Amino acid sequence: MTTSDLSIRNPAADSINDRRVFITKLGLFGLGAASATGFLAACGSSTGPSSSPSLDQQIINAAATAEALASVMYDNIIKSSPAYAALGSEHADDQSYLAAGREQEAIHYMTLVGAGAKAATTDFYFPTGMFTDAAFATTVNTLVTLEDAFIAAYLIGVRDLSTDALKQLAAQILGIECEHRALARIIAADLNLAGTKGLSGVSEPSTGAGRAPNNLAFERTFSSSLKTIDDVVTALGPFITPGTSGFDATKFSFDITSNFYVTEAPTVTLDNTTP
Repeated sequence: MTTSDLSIRNPAADSINDRRVFITKLGLFGLGAASATGFLAACGSSTGPSSSPSLDQQIINAAATAEALASVMYDNIIKSSPAYAALGSEHADDQSYLAAGREQEAIHYMTLVGAGAKAATTDFYFPTGMFTDAAFATTVNTLVTLEDAFIAAYLIGVRDLSTDALKQLAAQILGIECEHRALARIIAADLNLAGTKGLSGVSEPSTGAGRAPNNLAFERTFSSSLKTIDDVVTALGPFITPGTSGFDATKFSFDITSNFYVTEAPTVTLDNTTP
């Protein structure tokens, strides 16, 4: 994918234009060259929490990469995962959640690009069995793990971004990622998985007569491991690095010039309170 590809706008999504105009007025510019093999370098380097325009660029670059990754993940769960097929007509609402997630992440990506972000890559790799595991655990646990990481990234963004407008946008997207994580755990229960294991590495029960609620009082930054945007980038590194142990060699690409990324009009809600 070329730099010019990243400037493509969705002609079917005119209702997103107000968002882009608003974000463009933030005046972000000065993009550096991004390399698919240099994710950390492409997203920049930060040593700790401190708001600055340069950190803004690092955060939105990392966020755009994560949103492309997420949309590709949802797209291929829908296309080929036994988990999606197993939901069937009994849990058609869960299938709709996955379709909405695919679309929402693509809209997030387009909005961030409109803000001046450039994804480090649009080619991704997934854990072995991600889209083929007939027991569903790899699929659901990876989904929860990535949503955990995205939530943490946007929490860091709310803390470290330098403008109120960008902080607000990060918070708005963060809210949707939290919904995605909750819905993933509902899907786990509907697939009769006893629990999910996300970024914490600790199994959190989702089914059974005595199941404990996933009763988080606060969304997590995983502060022991994810202190800065660089830490989030490192955690997501295997998903963009070919040949990582435990990951399949198959490359999955995010292509905004084909399929629903351009040709389908948005069906999710975009109202006038959204930048």
